[in-house]
Amino acid sequence: MASRVQQLLTAAARPLPEISDPSFGSHFDSFANYKVMLLGDGSHGTSEFYSARAQITKRMIEQHGFNMVAVEADWPDAEVIDRYVRLRPGPQTKMGSGAKEEPFKRFPTWMWRNREMQELVEWMRDRNSKLPAEKRAGFYGLDLYSMGASIRAVIDYLDRIDPDAAKTARRRYGCLQRWVEDPTMYGLASIQGMESCEKQVVQMLRELLEKRLQYSADTHDGEEFHSTEQNAFLVRDAESYYKSMYYSSASSWNLRDTHMFETLRRMLQFKPSGSKAIVWAHNSHCGDARYTAMGSRRQEVNIGQLCREHFGRENVAILGCGTHTGTVAAAHEWDDDMEVMDVNPSRSDSWEILAHNTGIPSFFVDLRRENTDPELRAAMREERLRLERFIGVIYRPDTERISHYSQTYLHNQFDAYIWFDETQAVQPLERVQPKTPLGVDETYPFGL
Repeated sequence: MASRVQQLLTAAARPLPEISDPSFGSHFDSFANYKVMLLGDGSHGTSEFYSARAQITKRMIEQHGFNMVAVEADWPDAEVIDRYVRLRPGPQTKMGSGAKEEPFKRFPTWMWRNREMQELVEWMRDRNSKLPAEKRAGFYGLDLYSMGASIRAVIDYLDRIDPDAAKTARRRYGCLQRWVEDPTMYGLASIQGMESCEKQVVQMLRELLEKRLQYSADTHDGEEFHSTEQNAFLVRDAESYYKSMYYSSASSWNLRDTHMFETLRRMLQFKPSGSKAIVWAHNSHCGDARYTAMGSRRQEVNIGQLCREHFGRENVAILGCGTHTGTVAAAHEWDDDMEVMDVNPSRSDSWEILAHNTGIPSFFVDLRRENTDPELRAAMREERLRLERFIGVIYRPDTERISHYSQTYLHNQFDAYIWFDETQAVQPLERVQPKTPLGVDETYPFGL
């Protein structure tokens, strides 16, 4: 006999067509009036999660006025894509136009350098090419692992418009320069009392902000200054982040997600009134942390929680994705090459097994209070020990319970849950990974 929650979930499930069906995105039109839509994924290597989010994103941009796609990636990498999709010129250097850059070249390259993402990027560029500049949708990065690239971006900007300030920036950021190849070692040196660059990077940010009006009037109606400002904030937060790693995982996680939220908030302030953003990040970042073991046990916050608290729940929609089995693109250890791995069938005490047992290959369930059967919410609330699977860029199927499952209250964590019963690995543009030490500790063991 199926449990009560199983029966109610099956009744509430709304079947979805194939992702390639032109009507796929329209099934999410009821979420179009929010200021921020967060689209989570249950892994960083599942094709269906990327393709479904791409179709929803296209629909929201085309039909509902969303003009920002903000992703769990570093600002300088994403800005290369933004210049491409918005046909936005790069800065001029003494040698002419800026050098061509190739983004997302550090581990894990497949997270953004994949064919599913490439298709969305080309769609955005094609659509934008037919529109005036002010109506083009942009592509932005929220993460903070680009300390070295962000330092270079700030200095390059100042070289163009204020050479004296550029000299000051070189001197102040010089404290961090020897650590940019392995910033985790800066954190270790800092807690051992050997090095601290905090004063210099904070002063650099403060002076940059004091000259906001002067600089932002210079070129591109302030767009280049805004990017430089975001990079300067990133350097400040990265400096704190790499120190916090050695105190507790919760403090470093909280600093990272707070940085992602503040980057999004600054973007929304910079853009015209009425702008709306779509955020792509892992379920662990998007789903409200207060309703997971992350928040209740480890005192961690995330961007989904911060968006709800700052913008109001009525202005934020959070949609997560899950799967039962199939294949996933992931690595066994940090910096390993990507492999296509089999995904274990979901556990008997998981939310995923309930979705699997509906027998519906693909569906979504609306979990908003006003749209959900009160009996279903009550039944889900009683499932106090039920687990949700989190696969990031690292997958360890042999230790899956401890490495990839965490207790959640799904009905409060998300406003909707999108399900694909059997999924396939994302299609990478390359499999061999560069050897990059950045970010090792933060993502263990999930690799999020």
